[in-house]
Amino acid sequence: MLIWITGCTQGLGNALTVGLIERGHTLVGCGRNEIALARMNADHPGHTFLPCDVSDDAKVEDFVAKGLLAQGPPDLLINNAAIINETAPLWEIPAEDFEELMDINVSGVANVIRHLAPIMIGEGSGIIANLSSGWGRSTSPGVAPYCASKWAIEGLTRALAEDLPEGLAAIPVNPGIIDTPMLQKTFGTQDATGYWTPEQWAEKAVPFFETLTVEQNGQPLTCPEA
Repeated sequence: MLIWITGCTQGLGNALTVGLIERGHTLVGCGRNEIALARMNADHPGHTFLPCDVSDDAKVEDFVAKGLLAQGPPDLLINNAAIINETAPLWEIPAEDFEELMDINVSGVANVIRHLAPIMIGEGSGIIANLSSGWGRSTSPGVAPYCASKWAIEGLTRALAEDLPEGLAAIPVNPGIIDTPMLQKTFGTQDATGYWTPEQWAEKAVPFFETLTVEQNGQPLTCPEA
């Protein structure tokens, strides 16, 4: 299976990428850390990892063109790239921080879909999995911008599911609670260590993503526990 994934250089995206490669899939990935991307290209020949800031539509267009040329259209697209805000009440979040988060977490997903969905529709098949969050279906204090972005992903994905023709699917996926840099930023390093590592999570998440089907179109799903 040919799988495209955004935000592949760290956290869940990197664990998924490595796990999917180990299972024999071909990966096209993007991220903003060019040093990490160069290392991934060296470590995983035959796969394609490219720099891209998903919040910039022109850069997404370039990434998609290069990815298609290198590998072809995805059987599975995983929109994973996201950031989280510094924990604070909404009124204390600077406007520029709020805008950056929404640009990456929501507009970034829309940008990738804008350029890849027509290709997948032309192929007549494919699954788009957009990573949501427990905070896309519930709320907590101090993370209103992040909650807003992930609630948006839930709505965007379920509406997209109604737009897609037969043979394609859009699925919002809650990955669960995992000890990533984003979780450490919110919970603190000590409290975050009580949760699974990305590698532990990927042991169950990789088979989960492998078995997504078009019959699950529009269904909000949650990754199994590690």
